[in-house]
Order: sequence, then structure tokens, then C-alpha cells
Amino acid sequence: MLRSMYSAISGLKAHQVKLDVTGNNIANVNTVGFKSSQATFEDTLSQVMRNGSAAAEGTGGTNPAQVGLGVKVAGITTNFAQGTQQSTGRTTDFMINGDGFFVTKFGNEQLYTRAGSFDYDGFGQIVTPDGAVLQGWMATDGVVDTNGPITNLSVPFGEVMAPVPTTGGKLTGNLSTSGVVADPVAIPPVAATTAQTQMTMYDSLGTAHQITLAFAKTGNNQWSLTVKDEKGATLPTTPSTTPVTFDPATGKPNIGAFTFQPSAAMAPSWETPDGSATATLSIDISGLSQFGGKTALAPEDVDGNAMGSLQSIALSGDGTVMGVYSNNLREPIGRLAMASFPNPSGLAKAGNTSFRVADNSGQPAIGEANSGGRGTMVAGALEMSNVDLAEEFTGLIVAQRGFQANSRVITSSDEVLQDLVNLKR
Repeated sequence: MLRSMYSAISGLKAHQVKLDVTGNNIANVNTVGFKSSQATFEDTLSQVMRNGSAAAEGTGGTNPAQVGLGVKVAGITTNFAQGTQQSTGRTTDFMINGDGFFVTKFGNEQLYTRAGSFDYDGFGQIVTPDGAVLQGWMATDGVVDTNGPITNLSVPFGEVMAPVPTTGGKLTGNLSTSGVVADPVAIPPVAATTAQTQMTMYDSLGTAHQITLAFAKTGNNQWSLTVKDEKGATLPTTPSTTPVTFDPATGKPNIGAFTFQPSAAMAPSWETPDGSATATLSIDISGLSQFGGKTALAPEDVDGNAMGSLQSIALSGDGTVMGVYSNNLREPIGRLAMASFPNPSGLAKAGNTSFRVADNSGQPAIGEANSGGRGTMVAGALEMSNVDLAEEFTGLIVAQRGFQANSRVITSSDEVLQDLVNLKR
């Protein structure tokens, strides 16, 4: 009878643990990045009442008679299944789609989390709500070296991107074959078909200059190209772009590229990188064509930029933090580090929805997102808890009934003991 009571007591304890685990899951149903847990049971040692025996000649074998001594909690496992995505629109909210963990540093300890709700501190560092600093690789001159050690990620708001002078660009599009040549003696006079576009170029100080590229049809398959500065002054070209002849079979121009120097209105703020002389600018027109379609011209791949200051950040799928500057350019600031483990369930919970390395988790493999089994990044979204309320409430009922049934065993054993004591009366 005492065995039954002690077995029931172990059942009460085990089901109380199951209730604790279930209650914690339900409490964290709306916790960002939370991973639910599950308690599993196993029986304890059994008391052998009679040993079993093997079969012999003329007699059969017998099974052992054993009485169990209760139940114990075999383990509490963490479910790392993907949680649902919730869009927030915040640039500092990151979500991992797939496996892996964010790497953070709290004091001298390196921690790992799935909760991607970050913000900035007073130094521009990207931090968790409890102050742990997000880890990754900072960029140098827009280049991220992921082979180096990870460090604190920070966003240098107000950082200035220096202007870069333009060295050239490309002009693409089509000049229609239906254009007409000027005929001043016709009655009335016929004006030549023209087409023009503008190309924005930047000098050494980041000042924008509008260069006009004007075409006029001068003959069959021939056009003159005039380059003018923003004051309307014509800029000589090398080689001369009068005329530009198009191959009637391929529609391609006879000139691949031409160069020119900035005018006096644009210089001396336009210098070579070493500052020794005025720059020579190049425009590639090999992408032009002369076909029967409409006339349409477009500048492409014009390098150089004005000065810009960092305004905000954007995250790409590989974890690169892109700085968005006031000159409409983007440049990498850094890249988030991600960690994967041989056995994520072996991680020890460190509070604040974080984990730390434990004996059975294995060592972290730290690298870039979308590589080495690590998932991709999603910006402006959070991974919600993977707690399934329907499953948890069902588990709650099962745990309650198990606790209730074990308490009845204790009550029944007590009544039997009471009857035994009453035998002396």
C-alpha cells in the first residue's frame, strides 16, 4: 500500500511539472521568438517480486513479477519549429525564416536568440530590449569581410558619404529611321528630326551638372550629336560626333564611345582623382540603335555621386544591413551574424528569450544567413511564438486528469490503511 502512495506522489510531481511547462507555454503565447516546450515521462525502477525463469525440459518459462515504483520526468524538450510571421514595418525588426539564431552579446557573454525585435541605443548600436548588442561584421568602405571576427553592429547615423566625381556613363535607346533631314529651301522649309536627353554628372565637390546630348538627323543613317553644358555651351568631343553613322544592316553606330572635357563653367571643380588636372569624361553610345521604332533615349550607368548623409537602414535576405543615404544611394554598413547548432534542443535557456551554449548543444557554427543550413532574413517582420493553444489546452486537460487520478490513488491507499488500523478495534 505504501508503494502505491509513493507511486502516486511521483505521479503528482510529474504531472505538476507538465502543468508548469504547459502554463509557461500558454503564458508566452504572444512572446516574440518563443519556442514551446514539452514534458515527457518515463517510469522509474521496478521492484522485483519474483524473478522469471527460462523454459526447461518438461516445464515452461515464467515471467518476472515486477511492481513499478512510480514515474519521473524524462526530459523537457524545446520545439524549434518555425513560428508565424507578423509584419511590423519597423526597419529594426528582423525575422529568421528557417534555422539559425541571432548572435548577441550581453556583457562578456555571447547569447543566441530567435527574437528579432531590435532597436538603437545611444551609441547607434543595434540592441535587444534588454540591452544585448546584436553581433555581426561591420563594413569597411562598403565592403563586408565575413572571414573576420564578429563585433557589435552599429548604425552611424549622420555619417557623410563623400562625393565622387563622374568619369562617364552610357547612352542607350533608339533613333527612329523615319526621321527626316533638314531642307531649308523647301517651301515651307523642312526642319531636321531631333532628339535629346540629359545626363546628370557630379564634379569633385558633389555638385550636379546637367549635360545635354542632342541628336539631329543629317542624312540617311547619319545623325549629328552635340554635347552641351548647362549654360548651353557646346563641348568638343573626341572623336568628333558629327556625324554618327549607323550601319543600315545592324542599326549600330560607328562610334563606340567618345570623350570630352568639362567646360569652364564646370571646372575647376572637376579634377582627376589625384587633383592634378581636369578630368576627361567618357560616354559610351555603343548601346544606341537606329531602327524603325519610336525614338527614345535613356542615360545609364552614370557613375559619381553627390555628398549624402545616412538616413535609414534596410536589411537584405543575406543579412546585409544597407545604409540608405540622402543622395538616394545605398551602401553596406554591416552584415548580421547567424549561428547554427548540431543540437539546438541542447541549448540552455538564459532568460529574455535567449539561449546559451550547453554541454549537449554542440558549439555554434557562426556565419552568414542563407548558408550552412542557416535561414534567410526578413526585414520589417517578427517571428511569433510557435505555441499551439489548442494543443496546450488539450495537454492542460490531460495533465489535470493525470494529477487528479494520482490524488485518488493516494486517497484510496489512505482508506485501505485506515481499514487496516481499524482491524484492532
